[in-house]
Amino acid sequence: MSAYGSFPGSRPRRLRTTPAMRRMVAEYRLHPSDLILPAFVREGISEPLPISAMPGVVQHTRDTLRKAAVEAVEAGVAGIMLFGVPADENKDALGTAGTEPDGILQLAIRDVRSEVGDDLVIMSDLCLDEYTDHGHCGVLDADGRVDNDATLERYAEMAQVQADAGVHVVGPSGMMDGQVGVIRDALDETGHEDVSILAYTAKYSSAFYGPFREAVASSLQGDRKTYQQDPANARESLRELALDLEEGADMVMVKPAGPYLDILHRVAEAVDVPVAAYQISGEYAMVEAAAEKGWIERDRAIMETLLGIKRAGADTILTYWATEVAGWLRNER
Repeated sequence: MSAYGSFPGSRPRRLRTTPAMRRMVAEYRLHPSDLILPAFVREGISEPLPISAMPGVVQHTRDTLRKAAVEAVEAGVAGIMLFGVPADENKDALGTAGTEPDGILQLAIRDVRSEVGDDLVIMSDLCLDEYTDHGHCGVLDADGRVDNDATLERYAEMAQVQADAGVHVVGPSGMMDGQVGVIRDALDETGHEDVSILAYTAKYSSAFYGPFREAVASSLQGDRKTYQQDPANARESLRELALDLEEGADMVMVKPAGPYLDILHRVAEAVDVPVAAYQISGEYAMVEAAAEKGWIERDRAIMETLLGIKRAGADTILTYWATEVAGWLRNER
């Protein structure tokens, strides 16, 4: 045997030798158009309000939201998901502010649409939790439980006013049974056939939503375990997926993203519609907090988490870093 026979003939490291080589053979790439920016707009404030648990994220005024939308367009971000935060005094048991034509979310949709037109895909959260004084995603019955079918009637109204305001995509996030079908019918019956539905297909009852509760000034009493999915279940997500597609979902989503990459992969393997994943507030907060402590490299950690979500099967990613990361990508950082 040759003296050199013990050396490896196959050397995968050859394809890792330089940055240019690594870029050339990369299997997955992020693009600015993969990213969607979630944004909060609060009624009755004159200056943006920082969200303490999400450094760098704010509750926008209507004016600063317009600016954020323009910045997202300039960075190449694909879309913006809008969440309205009404004044506390405008919350009630039915979430009335969510279906008022001049409610804060409807005004924000109009603002962004007038500012950027069709240059940004304008999406809206279609849910009652921001607007109810009890903080649940639906109407409560006499026993204090979320009434699925009564809630669907409210969702149909929300879909109509959001579409009237000019939204491109509605995102029903309440996890009510039958919500996609009811919303699709409501949109079609009111002449909004072109408005798409991004179904929150697999939305888990997660501990990682904590910072989001501050972001939307949630009034939640109790928890949402009777309608959001149990973290222990995987097959259930495929049942939800089949129902959403049957009811007319144009796109589907998994939320949260990072703790549920296995679910994201299963969903992506099963469908021929676009798949989104939402990198939620707790995922964002963990990276920012660890980076602030100097425990991790912030920018590398951000990119690694996003690439992991992309690799698992997401076509689009909702992330609070969307505009920042899109800028990096455009500058080939």
